[in-house]
Amino acid sequence: MKVKPFWVLILLLAVVKFTLPFFLQSNVYELQRDEFLYYHQGQHLALGYMENPPLLSYLGAISSLLGGSVFWIKFWPAFFGAATLVVTCLLAAELGGKKFAQFLAGLAICTGAYLRVYALFQPNILDVFFWTLSFYFFVRYINDKQTKILFCFFISLALGFWGKYSVVFVAAGIFAGLLLTHHRKIFAEKKLYIAALAGLLFILPNVWWQYGHNWPLLHHMKELQETQLKFGSPVDFLKEQLMMLIATALIWLAGLGWALKNKQWRFLAYSYFVIILLLILGRGKSYYALGIYPMLLAAGAVAWERMTQKSVWVRYIFCMLIIGFTSLILPMLLPIWEPGKLASFYKKAGVEHKWEDQKNHDLPQDFADMLGWKELTTKTEKYFQSLPGSVKANTVIYCMHYGQAGSLRFYSNNKEFINRVITDNGSFLLWIPDTLSFKHMIFVGGKMPGKDDEVFQHFEKVTIADSVTNIYSRQLGDKIIFFENADDKALQIAKEGLSKMKKQFSR
Repeated sequence: MKVKPFWVLILLLAVVKFTLPFFLQSNVYELQRDEFLYYHQGQHLALGYMENPPLLSYLGAISSLLGGSVFWIKFWPAFFGAATLVVTCLLAAELGGKKFAQFLAGLAICTGAYLRVYALFQPNILDVFFWTLSFYFFVRYINDKQTKILFCFFISLALGFWGKYSVVFVAAGIFAGLLLTHHRKIFAEKKLYIAALAGLLFILPNVWWQYGHNWPLLHHMKELQETQLKFGSPVDFLKEQLMMLIATALIWLAGLGWALKNKQWRFLAYSYFVIILLLILGRGKSYYALGIYPMLLAAGAVAWERMTQKSVWVRYIFCMLIIGFTSLILPMLLPIWEPGKLASFYKKAGVEHKWEDQKNHDLPQDFADMLGWKELTTKTEKYFQSLPGSVKANTVIYCMHYGQAGSLRFYSNNKEFINRVITDNGSFLLWIPDTLSFKHMIFVGGKMPGKDDEVFQHFEKVTIADSVTNIYSRQLGDKIIFFENADDKALQIAKEGLSKMKKQFSR
């Protein structure tokens, strides 16, 4: 039976959740590689992008209107972290949780992987939020039987689709869970299909964009499978489910057991199993499942509240243990110290960090991806400014990937420099003007272009100008190379190559 939310408590927890990333993260760290991409997508508003749906990019556009500072970019992860906490507490109330259950559910969202996820401006912040919101609305619909709540459920799924396409997993999980329980009778109700139609209509503009650009989502997923997802294993995936939320494992596991025993809410447990199975079959990364756990944390909070009704002192000890354990593992969750100190901590703890290159490194890949960008920008811009005016006017700055291009555009204030930065990586490809022209090129990349990269064989002179020297940065060794005096064939090859690449994503 649903319970009234304790709003003062919930909002206080939400404020804590919002402020934690700002207070905990060391200011030595810069924006993370992917954050540059999503922020710059907001400078080129569209109904879709090569890597992701556009909702996060629209938020990036708002950040840009507010000045484009790091704070306004980081505002959104903090905001959606707080919003996810609120919805999780409300879900606990819908499941019958009183004051302690709502507090415990909110506390759980302040720990573990949710600390890390809600520190980065990435689609995951929307994914987790809308998965949680979808479960909340369906649980509320079961309690209230109001048609408008059913519409809210499908609109949540639709908004989740605009945030990250993986929302299809939660939709499949919920519907499978319903089919496996007595709630399957909802599929005989006409209003379900009317509400579903409303949700489908809501996502059509993005589907149309995907169609018009020859389904870049499929291209992106193929690339992910070839470069990252193929290295995952079901055993590692399941192991990491426990490790991601180890401080609150006793809560979500209790929630899973409680839901299985409760006929009314058994579909929640079945939904969890279906989603985990689908992610394993799809070779998804472990954090793709983070959106399923707020629901289990809410259910687990209710279970713990009921188990400790006669032993209130156990509640205080339990909460203190969660807070204490989270404090101990904070360096694993956020870059709270400068890189050298963090690296020493990991070494003493015997913690290894395997990156996408399948090698072990001193820092987690996410943390290493927050270093070196300002150095790269400063050195590249300094070299560009050292060139004679006539040379600068005919120079393009070509980067190997969007992290490099995005950081040069973000950390520089020189419009002449910014307007010359391009890359054919990801969505940046579509933003390269068809009228591209150059005589010289500053190349930014991890290594010297090979002989198979024909454009670079048509310059008169090559000079290695500088490189990234931050030993903890994933960009360590990235080179700034100046290619001088291209012949006529270089520009022709570049234009033909760009045209061919762009045609892959147009009809």
